[in-house]
Amino acid sequence: MASTVSAYKEKMKEMSMLSLICSCFYSQPHPNSIYQYGDMEVKPINKRASGQSFEVILKAPNDLSPDRPHSLCSPPKKKDMSLDEVQKRLEAAEERRKSQEAQVLKQLAEKRDHERDVLHKALEENNNFSRMAEEKLNYKMEINKENREAHLNALKERLREKERHAVEVRRNKEIQAELSG
Repeated sequence: MASTVSAYKEKMKEMSMLSLICSCFYSQPHPNSIYQYGDMEVKPINKRASGQSFEVILKAPNDLSPDRPHSLCSPPKKKDMSLDEVQKRLEAAEERRKSQEAQVLKQLAEKRDHERDVLHKALEENNNFSRMAEEKLNYKMEINKENREAHLNALKERLREKERHAVEVRRNKEIQAELSG
């Protein structure tokens, strides 16, 4: 059945190319022309508005010529296998299974190693980020400490200036009181 379907598909491809070539020479297909491809007959049907149409007739298996194998009539015959051949096939299948299992295990190991590398990189980046954040915080705290100290020193200096000014004002008042009095 599968060979008939594949032959049908192949012949349809060939037929469309053939009909294209024929349509170049003949604008109207001959009403009685029949194309035969092995176990198929193709008859053109009246031309329609959507394009050409064909009727494909598949021959029954008994209509096939005797030189062609009757693949549709009987299933393929199984050859008798010896016990050694069966054992060899089983061993080969076991080897394929083991090989596939080893390949899957190898892929899983590679994936695990990759994930471990990604996790290690992420931890390194996290540590670097934490260290940089801590350094920035310490720097800002140092700057703030220096700013506070500078501010306190400025306040102390203004206080001293005011005290000097107050001492000077008192002295001037005492001098003025002595002079006036």
